[in-house]
Amino acid sequence: MNKKVAIQGYEGSFHQVAARHFFGKNVEVITCDTFRKVVQLGGDAKLSDGAVMAIENSIAGSILPNYNLLQKSKLQVIGEVYLSISQNLLTYPGVKLEDIKEVHSHPMAILQCLDYLEKYNWKLVESEDTALSAKIVHQNKSKYTAAIASKLAAQMFDLNIIKPDIHTLKNNITRFLIVSPAGTKTAVEQANKASIYFQTDHSKGILAKVLAKIAQGNVNLSKLQSMPIPGSTFKYGFYADLEFDNKKQIEKVLEALKGLTNSIRIFGMYQKGKVVKG
Repeated sequence: MNKKVAIQGYEGSFHQVAARHFFGKNVEVITCDTFRKVVQLGGDAKLSDGAVMAIENSIAGSILPNYNLLQKSKLQVIGEVYLSISQNLLTYPGVKLEDIKEVHSHPMAILQCLDYLEKYNWKLVESEDTALSAKIVHQNKSKYTAAIASKLAAQMFDLNIIKPDIHTLKNNITRFLIVSPAGTKTAVEQANKASIYFQTDHSKGILAKVLAKIAQGNVNLSKLQSMPIPGSTFKYGFYADLEFDNKKQIEKVLEALKGLTNSIRIFGMYQKGKVVKG
């Protein structure tokens, strides 16, 4: 039976590309307008097997609202995908480069491709989603409009990739978390990474003590993200990604952190993701 997961955006989006890399090409997706809806559907075991949610980008940095959504949810992290983003210029079959008058896409995609786009006197039109732009080009059988979107969108909407990889910075990688509803069996074999959240009493030097315990346990701190604690006055909680060699190693470190933190939550233990082509 195929897995069914919630994603933000439309079919053909990079979220669907990430879902396919993790679950296989036959994964079913439930498209959502917002990440809040992704979390709601992804957390309901009656409606889905989980969700795929972007959490950070190598250029733009962390997607802070999504950390808050994760914190408020009961979702469990069971994996991750590092997707190398490939932005492509798509046209309806038969349309040539010299025919194009407008290029439609999400504002971020347009921004990522400006060095290429500014070579031409095209009107740049912002839309809510890269894949939606591709879908509209297909539906309208546009003779003068192109879209910037994924190779998957080109396949799904029968469009030609008239110019591949038009993004300026080639090292553009988005990290996606794979999450499942609370209570589902999520034991991951050969887990070597954990995502956690903790709060401290904010006494002098307390964060340094926490970091020292992690280092002493021979665990690698690959990510540390501070976020304001709601209702407090400039006090912060911390999201952390920890990489380890075996579970006993991470369990020992987490036990040691209990004495240095007011609260600690383990979002999940899973296998560290590898960079894959978008």
